[in-house]
Amino acid sequence: MTVLLIVEHDCRTIKQATYHAMTAAAQFNQAVDLLIIGKDCHTVAAMGSTLPGISKVLVADHACYEHQLPENCSVLIANLAKNYEVVLAAATTFGKNILPRVAALLDKAMLSDVIKIISPDTFVRPIYAGNVLQTVQLLESIKILTIRATAFQAVTLGESPVATMSTIDQPIQNTLSQFESVHETQSVRPELTTARVVVSGGRGLKSAEHFKMVESLADCLKGAVGASRAVVDAEWVPNDYQVGQTGKIVAPDLYIAVGISGAIQHLAGMKESKLIIAINSDPDAPIFQASDYYIVGDLFKILPELIAALQKVV
Repeated sequence: MTVLLIVEHDCRTIKQATYHAMTAAAQFNQAVDLLIIGKDCHTVAAMGSTLPGISKVLVADHACYEHQLPENCSVLIANLAKNYEVVLAAATTFGKNILPRVAALLDKAMLSDVIKIISPDTFVRPIYAGNVLQTVQLLESIKILTIRATAFQAVTLGESPVATMSTIDQPIQNTLSQFESVHETQSVRPELTTARVVVSGGRGLKSAEHFKMVESLADCLKGAVGASRAVVDAEWVPNDYQVGQTGKIVAPDLYIAVGISGAIQHLAGMKESKLIIAINSDPDAPIFQASDYYIVGDLFKILPELIAALQKVV
């Protein structure tokens, strides 16, 4: 069973989620090929060639793929997918945007958010905001999957190439959409989905000014900052801070929830964390049911004391 893994990258480095998806790809115990689509992305291809278990690196390097827009990239992937039995990518915004289009072009069913591979045609995925795990047998001749990165350990880059490289000369022009601009949030903190520590704040903080306490606590712990949907909707922080079913899925070693009630939507994005600590003034807050430790009290008193104590030891 040959496997094609779609690489998510920025033309300079491979995104962390792909390293997790590579672990899933290796569980098919067959040759794994990487597909790298972009412009001037040979540095990424060189990195990919050192990943353990890779057989071949396919590189589609052309100006028409510069921004990896799904309208033409999906056509390229669909053309190549006919030579494979499994096509997969991480279940990030990139993977969720492109693989459903590939499945439609091939007229195949796809399976999203896979968290476990039982056999080459049987998989486990969460449904109902993660409250139920569904085991699915996929009998399609080409299995198209997105992989939840937090469910698989990441592979590490090797020191030398282990795979051959092959150029894909199939420029497919995009006549349906065009790239306008990108606005990224710049931060010195770790990326939210890969951070070992995540501190998230919710509506209980009452204002954007108070939310800065969450950022200070995260900085003390060298962690990333997350937020509930209510905070994002109130425009206290950017959209890419949102943790939850409609935000980002995280599974850090430590997750601290401050002023978050614990709606199902939020729990779906963080309940796989190894250690969960919640701070809330409501003793009946649902977040406490998912927490390993919790503090019932006034966060406006607790957070400053906690930050001050950590600053003394850091």
